[in-house]
Amino acid sequence: MNIINKIQNFTNQLDISLPSIANVETFTDGLIHFLFPIRDKSVELDKQLIFLKKSLLQILNELQLYSEKEIEEIEILFFNKLPKIFDKLIVDAENTLNFDPAAKSIVEIINAYPGFYATAVYRLAHEIHLLEIPYIARIMSEYAHRKTGIDIHPGAKIGNAFFIDHGTGVVIGETTIIGNNVKIYQGVTLGALNVAKKYSNTKRHPTIKDDVIIYSGATILGGNTTIGEKSIIGGNVWLTQSVLSNSIVLSTHEIKIRNTDSFKQDIDYSI
Repeated sequence: MNIINKIQNFTNQLDISLPSIANVETFTDGLIHFLFPIRDKSVELDKQLIFLKKSLLQILNELQLYSEKEIEEIEILFFNKLPKIFDKLIVDAENTLNFDPAAKSIVEIINAYPGFYATAVYRLAHEIHLLEIPYIARIMSEYAHRKTGIDIHPGAKIGNAFFIDHGTGVVIGETTIIGNNVKIYQGVTLGALNVAKKYSNTKRHPTIKDDVIIYSGATILGGNTTIGEKSIIGGNVWLTQSVLSNSIVLSTHEIKIRNTDSFKQDIDYSI
């Protein structure tokens, strides 16, 4: 069997019509630009909204999973949620401005913070996910992942006033639950303790309660792991069990002071 036959056989086995990834990414960009037309205030929002609705209809038609009536219902349901999404994102941005000493303005956060961008795409993709269109939601979240290095599964549940600082390397798994006013730093993983396929329909990722701060490089695993309210998880901590509210969890390090003689013998800098 030559390569063309192999590709054709594989493609014919797929039971779904795939929408254009480029169309989904353009739709995602359009939503962000519509919600925050800061760079171009001349945008005519009413025309932009019509364009976005047509874009979603086209994407849903390409999927070939829904009737015409169902597609219209999905379009109405999604766009009815935009005011709520917008309000949440404004709270996210204000929370970032109030917490981050480096932040100078809301405009800066919306335009330049990768954590805010990833959160914005997540909040849009999450609503698509709730409408049971997981493939489109996944493409949207992976688009943000590619641009920011922040991987948030659209199935995760994230509360209000969420803040990701720096962001690169953050991973938030599908069944993660995050409360309100949670702050996490780069390299944090909220992941599964066991990745066996048989656990796909179970809660595999941790629960983070309100007002928790998780510093860079921390790894928190397991669906039964809960981080209590107002806890602080230090950098590079590895956690697979729950901690009570108001906990401070640190990664301990042993520090030894070497004398001059041992320093010379311990390290060889020759290359």
